[in-house]
Amino acid sequence: MAVDNKKRDSCSVMMKERFVRTTYAAVAEDRFGMCIAINIEGEHVMVKIAVDAMGGDNAPGEIVAGAVMAAQSREDIQIFLIGKEEVVSEELKKHTYKKEQIEVVNATEVIETEEPPVNAIRTKKDSSIVVGMNMVRRGEADAFCSAGSSGAILVGGQVIVGRIKGVERPPLAPLIPTEKGVSLLIDCGANVDARPSHLVQFARMGSIYMEHVVGIPNPRVAIVNIGAEEEKGNALVKETFPLLKECKDINFIGSIEAREIPHGGADVIVCEAFTGNVILKLYEGVGATLIHMVKQGMMATLQSKIGALLVKPALKTTLKSFDASQYGGAPLLGLKGLVVKTHGNSSRTEVCNSIIQCVTFKEQQINEKIRQSLAEEKAQGPIS
Repeated sequence: MAVDNKKRDSCSVMMKERFVRTTYAAVAEDRFGMCIAINIEGEHVMVKIAVDAMGGDNAPGEIVAGAVMAAQSREDIQIFLIGKEEVVSEELKKHTYKKEQIEVVNATEVIETEEPPVNAIRTKKDSSIVVGMNMVRRGEADAFCSAGSSGAILVGGQVIVGRIKGVERPPLAPLIPTEKGVSLLIDCGANVDARPSHLVQFARMGSIYMEHVVGIPNPRVAIVNIGAEEEKGNALVKETFPLLKECKDINFIGSIEAREIPHGGADVIVCEAFTGNVILKLYEGVGATLIHMVKQGMMATLQSKIGALLVKPALKTTLKSFDASQYGGAPLLGLKGLVVKTHGNSSRTEVCNSIIQCVTFKEQQINEKIRQSLAEEKAQGPIS
């Protein structure tokens, strides 16, 4: 299939903006102006994504709406909406979409946020989370996306989908906005008690993700610390630092202090989950508060309102760049299949972007690259 060079270049730019870089034989634009992967025979390469329609504060409304947005924007995805069939089907009636792209999979149970995750995964076999993860395990779906119980997703990911051989602890790794674009925060919630070898694996997996999904060559890796000097930090950081320095397959630049993260001081920010979760929640809280205060200040007087009209276009663009929802959810890296956790209060936009994020992950064969990295690590010898 012949593809015009100008159109190919245009598609490449669009795909970079959406963190989509395809490795297929050709690229074309669909009728929505989006880039889609085309195989050698000229057929769409469909990526199958299972979506938990019952998980999150805004389910099923915003989840279904986000799935429809994703299906409308790309023709190379098939979405399975998992949940109570009558409820989900009723919600779907509010939208226009291609019937062949969205299918409802019935699941009669829902795992609530307050439920003990291990027990919930064990007993609620027909819950939307368990059904979706089993679809990934059986190869019926390429990815599973949920805004539901974080604990259940972490447990289910490891117990049902399973870890890649050699992965010690799968980390949650969201993209966070910075002055220079985005950085990957790894781990942000999966492993509160981590060992040095875990952080080294996080760094390797994070580098692979940033290079092949976001498109940053030779991404800069840094470990979160209370100072730039190597001798600073707690026992975990002090033990991990020299191990990261020895890794030849990552671009380790040393320590990073929290204040340098918003400036884009590193592309991959490595830490254990307690520190990562504090960083993420503070990041979100400060961002939301700042935006609220800016809007409040601009509406305070007549003069400020006039000024707000003048700066509105530039300010809107700047504030949008720091909106974490446009970057999708947090993948649980190191599993045999892709599992993505989105915010519990996700809007349709974040759900849509999380689904598109799954397509990129599949296209770039991230799991295979992680397996290869672990094989090379094993060949180099164990990390203490």
